[in-house]
Amino acid sequence: MNQFFKPVKPVLLACFALVLFLTACNNHKEERPNIIIFFTDDQGYADLGTYGAEGFTTPNLDTLATTGIKFTNFYVPATVCTPSRAALLTGKYPKRTNLHQAVLFPFSEGGLAPAEVTMAEILKESGYTTSCIGKWHLGHKAEFMPNNQGFDEFYGVPYSNDMDNHYYPHKDFTAPPLPLYRNTTIVENGPDQRYLTKKYTEEAIRIIKAKGGKPFFMYLAHNMPHVPLYASPKFKGKSENGIYGDVIMELDWSAGEIIKALKEEGLYDNTIFVFTSDNGPHKGSAKPLRGKKAETWEGGQRVPGIISWPAKIPANKIVDQVVTTLDLYPTLAHIATAKIPETNVQDGLDITQLLLNPDSTNLPERPFYYYARNGELEAVRLGKWKLHTKKSNGWNTKMEGEFQVSLYNLETDIAEKLNVVSDFPEVARQLKKLMITFDDSL
Repeated sequence: MNQFFKPVKPVLLACFALVLFLTACNNHKEERPNIIIFFTDDQGYADLGTYGAEGFTTPNLDTLATTGIKFTNFYVPATVCTPSRAALLTGKYPKRTNLHQAVLFPFSEGGLAPAEVTMAEILKESGYTTSCIGKWHLGHKAEFMPNNQGFDEFYGVPYSNDMDNHYYPHKDFTAPPLPLYRNTTIVENGPDQRYLTKKYTEEAIRIIKAKGGKPFFMYLAHNMPHVPLYASPKFKGKSENGIYGDVIMELDWSAGEIIKALKEEGLYDNTIFVFTSDNGPHKGSAKPLRGKKAETWEGGQRVPGIISWPAKIPANKIVDQVVTTLDLYPTLAHIATAKIPETNVQDGLDITQLLLNPDSTNLPERPFYYYARNGELEAVRLGKWKLHTKKSNGWNTKMEGEFQVSLYNLETDIAEKLNVVSDFPEVARQLKKLMITFDDSL
């Protein structure tokens, strides 16, 4: 009898080991965090309480900053909507996706190429459910829309809220009423924009509460505070800063309601919550930075940035190292064990270790390139130095003369007031060479 069972034991042990392995793998997948990217539109560096906002309060987002990391040098690689969104979802400088010039309009024929592998696609392939809520602005033709770019669900609008019924004289084209989509179906034309923030928030909560057995990725791209500004009656007149403050306070409410829903569902601790804006302010403030939306001064591309993950990221940390939305793609892929195709060029860094160990992790020094609204490379930052070689916007030639190559030490001159190029010509030469080499490589 013993002799009969001898050859069977190794098989049983192997089967048992396989079961344990598969169980461990399943447990690992179940432990993977949910991911929410809360992306606002045209919100400036100083348009959050924890970054020095005046005339309104943002208690929910301020609390979020204390539960994770607040970044003081957080950048987006574009000064306007479309290229910034393309960069976030692909991890590439917008010039690589040919979406680096201006923005898409209701008469545009192009969009984010379906061949591009979005963050949603790699996470979906890895077992995540994916949803896009809010403003898309990466092409309104069917092949470019969210459901064809890796998102299981879409509820939102295809472009900016100011394009609602807008007339473009140079094209003799009048845009249709702003279409509100649920997946590929228009459910409303010209929605009352006072309720867009509320509608997006309710949709986010619905998805959170309907969560199945898989982790989820939610890209929530609010239309506000892009002009025209709208707040629901509950928030109209609530701030000391007029309609702009009202709008920001409602966005803060939105974040608070989503966090509350996560806590109610027992998902909060294991959810990565990223808050940032697509570019600098139009109506808001980038104080103490110079510049605003559509400009390559710091105010156009340095934005508020908060990342929270209570289960893993230590609380109440402030990180001064340079981090960009380009870093989110490789970082979230790593954390979610999602595979990035080998042919997919990435311009960001995997900053997982910085998130987990912010006090002891130093990122390698790397250049950050500032592309203007016209698609041209205008500036570069490396360490404390920032070099400007040209200006297409944010420079009044009649008042200030021709733009001169300018070098700033951002450690001592965050407002870019003191041009020290004559004191450090070799630094300027090396940075300009970096710009030429990188731009030529694209």
